[in-house]
Amino acid sequence: MIIELIEKKKRGEALSAPEIHAMIHAYVNKEIADYQMSAFLMAVWFQGMNMDEMIALCDAMMHSGEVLDLSDLDGVTCDKHSTGGVGDKTSIVLVPLVAACGGIVAKMSGRGLGHTGGTIDKLESIPGFQTEVAPSDFKRQVREIHAAIVGQSSRFVVADQMLYALRDVTATVDSLPLIATSILSKKLAAGSDVILLDVKYGEGAFMKTKADAQVLADTMCAIGAHFQRKVRAVISDMNEPLGHAIGNTLEVLEAIDTLQGRGPDDFRTLCIEEAGILLAMADLAADESEGRQRARSALADGSAFAMLCQMVEAQGGDVRYVKEPQRFAKAPYIKQLPALKEGTIRALHARSFGELAMELGAGRKCKGDRIDPRVGIVLHHKCGETVAADTCIATIHANRELSEDWIRRFYEAVEIEE
Repeated sequence: MIIELIEKKKRGEALSAPEIHAMIHAYVNKEIADYQMSAFLMAVWFQGMNMDEMIALCDAMMHSGEVLDLSDLDGVTCDKHSTGGVGDKTSIVLVPLVAACGGIVAKMSGRGLGHTGGTIDKLESIPGFQTEVAPSDFKRQVREIHAAIVGQSSRFVVADQMLYALRDVTATVDSLPLIATSILSKKLAAGSDVILLDVKYGEGAFMKTKADAQVLADTMCAIGAHFQRKVRAVISDMNEPLGHAIGNTLEVLEAIDTLQGRGPDDFRTLCIEEAGILLAMADLAADESEGRQRARSALADGSAFAMLCQMVEAQGGDVRYVKEPQRFAKAPYIKQLPALKEGTIRALHARSFGELAMELGAGRKCKGDRIDPRVGIVLHHKCGETVAADTCIATIHANRELSEDWIRRFYEAVEIEE
């Protein structure tokens, strides 16, 4: 069977839904070899898929493992997904923020790989915080406090886990049909009624242009509509890191700061925008404008921060670290880097900063790599700001002395125009 399907896709022909379902079922049951599935993925990379094929692939992957049923929860359930970026700690703010406004947020998140950080890694920098939670406990927590962020269970979307591992080593990660169906299969299996997608573009993202990001967003919204879910997408810029902090504990600290009504302007604005959209989608606000206003109020009155504390406590975390952030362990080597000249910052290359942070130990080059939650980079300025020579532009948190090569590449990632 698989050889015929590879041939069809190689010629640019469309596969039927039964053919796609049979192929995914056979692959999950190890009746199709990895090298054959790799050939099929490459054929998809070159020839693409039409909407019917993508819907069938998404459906087959979604039902290749357990599907969470949240229909017995009292209210509209919400979920959010980001396509990944540098300094993106949005979920840590968004989940308690929406829950504080009356939303029910049931989120499954992943770990980081490469230059993009994972929400689960960040939350695990809070001592005791449990991310491996049984589906029954996940539902119980969502029912009781309306907020949970847990790791993706190995029992969900088994086919996607297998296919993603292949895509990672066969240069087929950047296929639009494979990206769209991978994301939506996970989100649909997680069971929420409304789904917000944050599709990023720029050098720190999968999609390099805004136009490509829009095509991906439109595709995922169309797939979601077929499965009778409300799906919306926002397109956001990842040419420079989001906020100031890059690194696990550092990003948690920035999220805590934001939930207390402070935080970087760009990050706070994005969180409020996305909260407004989710609240309107869940019919908890008349429109997005009212939703944004409710989100601002929840940040100002402390209810969003209180919800974070409640969520951390519910998942076994030591809430004292959230209430007293000075408790977090600090990196043993902290160094401030000055601007080498006076001028206006024209670029802060997001991908470069993500890779530099990964080399410090904040991310993984390989799946099994250990993360040091203490390390990372805090940028003190944004693009468009003017700096004087010798002004501190970044604080580096490291577990060893910085090499000359690392410092050289740091300065290459910062463009200052005199």
